[in-house]
Amino acid sequence: MTAAPYNGIPARELTGVRWQPTTPDGTGVELARLADGGVAVRNASDPDGPALIYTKAEIEALIGGAADGDFNDLLA
Repeated sequence: MTAAPYNGIPARELTGVRWQPTTPDGTGVELARLADGGVAVRNASDPDGPALIYTKAEIEALIGGAADGDFNDLLA
C-alpha cells in the first residue's frame, strides 16, 4: 500500500499487518501496527469489515489517558 490508509478502509486491504486481539478469547476488537507507526482497529467478528486508522499520537493519547484513569467514568 503506497497511499496513507483512510478511515473505514476494508480491513482486508491492509496487507502485511499482524492483527492482535484485545481479549484472550479473540472477541471484541483487534489492533494492527501500520508501517507509518499508526494503528488500525477492526471488529474481530467482522475481519473483512471497515478498519479505523489512528495516528501514533492519537494512540499514545488514548493509552496514556486510559493509564491515567481519564475514562474510568465510562465504566461506571
